[in-house]
Amino acid sequence: MTIPASKVVAAARGWIGTPYLHQTSVRGAGCDCLGLLRGVWREVQGAEPEIPPAYTRDWSEPQGQERLWRAAAQHLCPKPLDSAGAGDVLLFRMRDGAVAKHLGIQAQVGANASFIHSYTGHGVTESPLSAPWARRIVARFAFP
Repeated sequence: MTIPASKVVAAARGWIGTPYLHQTSVRGAGCDCLGLLRGVWREVQGAEPEIPPAYTRDWSEPQGQERLWRAAAQHLCPKPLDSAGAGDVLLFRMRDGAVAKHLGIQAQVGANASFIHSYTGHGVTESPLSAPWARRIVARFAFP
């Protein structure tokens, strides 16, 4: 049975305002984009399936390895890119040729599409899923 999208979105919105803090996952205290996903997982799914190893801001880039994509595919349910749904986990490639390593959770679909994510200088926020963001999506997943 999959987790209801409304539960995923509500949990993610509960993190809005949490400051950005690299490699952390504590609501209200700090998280990065992976930390947000980990925290929402704990709230809607229970114990994390694995704890990620320590990682630097440029992890996987020198090797060109899609580590985050592989981990997402292992623990989440892959979806077609064109099947947008609230509660989906979005994986972004921030630059052409770079590894995909930014995550967000889709909050709304349609004309007012938005997603919740954490990034440097902003912390956890709900942003419009504008064309510049949407074109960077390389994978879409659902919570199991």
